[in-house]
Amino acid sequence: MNLKKFFVVSLAVLASSALSHAQNPIIKDAFTADPSAHVFEGRVYVYPSHDIPAPADYARKDWFCMADYHVYSSDNLVDWVDHGVIVDQDHVPWVNAAGYSMWAPDCNYKNGKYYFYFPAPQKPQPGQRFAGNGIGVAISDTPYGPFECEETPIQGIGGIDPCIFVDDDGTPYLAWSGMGLQVARLKDNMLELDSEPVRIEGIPRGQTEGPFLFKRNGKYYYTFPWVEAERETLAYCMSDNPLGPYEFKGKFMEQSETICWTNHHSFIELDGQWYLFYHHNDYSPYFDKNRSVCVDYVNFNEDGTIAMVTPTLRGVGVTKASGPIQIDRYTDKSDKYVAVEFLNPDTPFDGWKAILWNTTQEREPRWISYARVDFGKTPAKVATMRVISKAGGTVELRADAKDGPVLATFNVPGNGVWTEQSITTEGTVEGIHDLYLLMTNGSHLEVDWVSFK
Repeated sequence: MNLKKFFVVSLAVLASSALSHAQNPIIKDAFTADPSAHVFEGRVYVYPSHDIPAPADYARKDWFCMADYHVYSSDNLVDWVDHGVIVDQDHVPWVNAAGYSMWAPDCNYKNGKYYFYFPAPQKPQPGQRFAGNGIGVAISDTPYGPFECEETPIQGIGGIDPCIFVDDDGTPYLAWSGMGLQVARLKDNMLELDSEPVRIEGIPRGQTEGPFLFKRNGKYYYTFPWVEAERETLAYCMSDNPLGPYEFKGKFMEQSETICWTNHHSFIELDGQWYLFYHHNDYSPYFDKNRSVCVDYVNFNEDGTIAMVTPTLRGVGVTKASGPIQIDRYTDKSDKYVAVEFLNPDTPFDGWKAILWNTTQEREPRWISYARVDFGKTPAKVATMRVISKAGGTVELRADAKDGPVLATFNVPGNGVWTEQSITTEGTVEGIHDLYLLMTNGSHLEVDWVSFK
């Protein structure tokens, strides 16, 4: 073994990795949290932590459990590639592999290399019961690995949730959570501090962690999860200098309405639009230590402050009409008589279904909308819907509005069996449109997905 560094091989490459398609959450086959997003080489890369079930040798079955890191990438914010494991607790010399605490990481580019920063519990020394957390560094020639881990963590600091920020002049800075929120300048080698740590002051009382530092229009934004009441909101400070002093500005995302205690995040700008990556417990509503990465649009006010971001199911990007279009990741719905449930609660990664029912005398059509569907340049000839209903009913697919052009009308059988029903389209559209699904007749039906070909 090379005692200077330890080699960690990525388990997958771009050409052979699995795809995870659009809508929130963006990763649909694993629990992911604490997303650190960056634009490298024209692609968006996300470096999250990885929630796993607690193994037998991990005593805290009710707590966070993380043993490794994957990296995901996309060229359209819709189709995500899993490049496999890039670092794991069993193959870093200084990490206590019994800790299962590979928490929020980050990655950035400098000097022709990619530097991946991660927190982990250190191996106790002889006579030492607890060694505390270290912040390690792994280095690669590509954003997806393979990465080589430094044999020791960064000296002089401890804590969790590192964020690496490289300013326009090439100066690197490290932000982290440890004895409060801190930031320090790094040396050009990206491995040593080049200034004394500075604590971020002026934040109203409450738990803070998970900082993410970025720059926009000459202003520095030090953003972080902040517990104002019961659960983590997302809040921020602003400054004219990466080392501060910073002025607290308030929140840009409220705490979860469905009791997810944590929320970590990051920002990117792509083609003039800003995006917020964050996490929620969509796939694990009854255990919020299993989280999933989401992304939504973010905007800024004229004075540079961050506009409030409301989490959505639809997420970002454009979905191809050839689908499947997961209509349950809706943009809007008619009322409380449209709901979303798991297809199979025992296997949540199977996804969700939309449920529409009607109990009123007026029998008003229930509807659900899904924004930004690309129908392409060739008119679709066939529409397909995966649907189930015990009593049967009628479903219309329309473009742009609930009274927009009819694209297809389905007469759903009342057989109580999931059916992929295909029919000839009635109308055609080209390009990008919003899709509306209306139940115009019937009392109850469930829809998995729709598509056009």
